[in-house]
Amino acid sequence: MAEIIQKDGTWVFDGDALRLTPGRDKNVSLLRRELGELLVPLAALAGISFEQGKKSGRLRLRLRDGADPLLHAAGGRLTEPHDPYQLLVESDRYGVAEYFVDEVRNALLLDQVPSGPVDAYLLPGPPVPLSVSAGDGVASFDGERVRLEWKWQAEDAKSAAGPRTLPLADIVAVEWQPTVGLENGHLRFTVRAAPSKVPPKYDPNAVELWGFKKDPLMALVAAAVQARLPHPAARAALEDARAGEDTSTPTPAPAPPAPAPAAEDDHDALLRRLRELGDLHRSGVLTDEEFTLAKQAVLKRM
Repeated sequence: MAEIIQKDGTWVFDGDALRLTPGRDKNVSLLRRELGELLVPLAALAGISFEQGKKSGRLRLRLRDGADPLLHAAGGRLTEPHDPYQLLVESDRYGVAEYFVDEVRNALLLDQVPSGPVDAYLLPGPPVPLSVSAGDGVASFDGERVRLEWKWQAEDAKSAAGPRTLPLADIVAVEWQPTVGLENGHLRFTVRAAPSKVPPKYDPNAVELWGFKKDPLMALVAAAVQARLPHPAARAALEDARAGEDTSTPTPAPAPPAPAPAAEDDHDALLRRLRELGDLHRSGVLTDEEFTLAKQAVLKRM
């Protein structure tokens, strides 16, 4: 067993997993304190390093791509104060930190843990129910649905529509973006069949963040939702399978039914049909081949 105790936190390695406990020092970020203790299985690790400085050093864990829903939802945008996989080490504990690194590296070699991406989350994500108030709204998640409630600072486009309830089955993606410089951050949910291109300030499926202390906590909501969405590797495999079926099929897929002769033979109706086919194609309902065949059928009637 290897252990290192610092004001910034305590890391313990028992040969199978690392237990990361945030410290109680006032400099420990609110996000890390709210996230609490993390149990990281050895199989989730891609590597570990220790960087020495004159007054302090830093232990860093590198997780395998796709192992942690928090890192995926944050998209690499967790800065040092909020990153739970970094530990500030005082200079008189450099020897302990180096020993800790050697123990973890030896275990990775002995267990032959690959450093490549994984096809399933190896960490569970933050526990639910979870509710965070920050920016222009309050985001809550109970494991089955997301609820967004607006503060008085929210734009009329949001407050006029009232609270939003988004079933998990309707959510296809979630993104957390911290405030950077003069650009506000956000927590945004992409909803099935209703993608939004408006700024988060006006998007009823997004909470706008202004860079205040509690803003990073919205990353916990994003991670809790991400942990319950299909893993990115599973979505990629499904898309590859569909693409393989399309390219391996010797005969073209049947086109959608052509417009009814009696009702849609006029020019305006056929134009409307073309627009409908374009919308179906852009939303992914029709493949390129199906869209081409259907479009040709309508054009012949024009």
